[in-house]
Amino acid sequence: MKKKKSRLNLAQDEAQAAINETNQKIEELGKHSNHLCIVLNDIQKLFDEIRNIPSDKKVECEKLKKIRLNWKQQAEKIESDYRIATVKNAGAGAAGVSAGVAVAALGPTAAMGIATTFGVASTGTAISSLSGVAATNAALAWLGGGALAAGGGGMAAGEAFLALAGPVGWAIACVALAASGVMFWKSSSKKKRIEDIFTLISKRDVNLYKLAIVELNERIVRIDEESKLLKDAVIKVKSYGTDYDAMTEAQQYELGSYVNLMLSSTQLLVNPIIGLKPKYGEDEFEKFILWKGRKAEKELCDDFKPMIISFANFLYKIDIDDKDKKLLYKTFKSNKKMLRALNVKKKEFKIEIFDAVEEALSHSYR
Repeated sequence: MKKKKSRLNLAQDEAQAAINETNQKIEELGKHSNHLCIVLNDIQKLFDEIRNIPSDKKVECEKLKKIRLNWKQQAEKIESDYRIATVKNAGAGAAGVSAGVAVAALGPTAAMGIATTFGVASTGTAISSLSGVAATNAALAWLGGGALAAGGGGMAAGEAFLALAGPVGWAIACVALAASGVMFWKSSSKKKRIEDIFTLISKRDVNLYKLAIVELNERIVRIDEESKLLKDAVIKVKSYGTDYDAMTEAQQYELGSYVNLMLSSTQLLVNPIIGLKPKYGEDEFEKFILWKGRKAEKELCDDFKPMIISFANFLYKIDIDDKDKKLLYKTFKSNKKMLRALNVKKKEFKIEIFDAVEEALSHSYR
């Protein structure tokens, strides 16, 4: 007879199902993003062939071309690095499937979906959707978080794992890893309270994933709409000829509008999905450090910066009191796997970290 699942187990199952659905939607986004990129390149080629085009339009087109190239290179790097990381970690016992995505299935379009999800800045630099870590590491940890973190380290250990924030990563690895420390508690009341906290975290993440899925669906619809507009534009531009000065005023005006369309379409490729961004990042942390009313010691905050940022995301919108902080501290400290994943020694792990986290959250969300 199967043992009845606890509320925490059920909440974790629900979170994992939401993660799987999100990953499927990210891969779908990649297919649509790839199609949009192809159409954008088609119209770009036509603009490149036009003589006497005004310099401002030419400069804008070149800038957009560079952004798209950086986006594509980022996607290729995500695909390549993920394969290398999974092969490297295979010997350490990491599973071949994590968060609902098979390693073999991480092809170019899946990588493009990840690149779009985590975003690229207008300069072409990867926006860390995860505090201070490159989007490649973000993607690797996102897809491999559970298996790599539990399987003996690899790139998911240490800083890359610590950078996982918001619903990204923590719901995959941290709650599962942290929850294994629940068994440490012999007191049923303390064990129940820890389980309640982890259950709340999982439920919160489910809600965040649901919102992200809505946003992913909206992005896909917009990409399809703009892809159609660009296809129509390609047909028209082909009929204008290749000399800007020989075009009618109306055709020149339309060319300008197509540059604007290329701009908005390119942003759909490179802007991150807001719902999968961390709720607490480096910007919030730096403001907290500069806050004159801060009680947490600066040295502690500097020494444990990645951990404070990660725990701030872990406990975002979760109400805890002093007793809860002590319970969490002891639960984490007693969990060797978690300490290893956090890249911290038992003697270095201090309860003051949780005090700093609570203060940091209250500063940003007071």
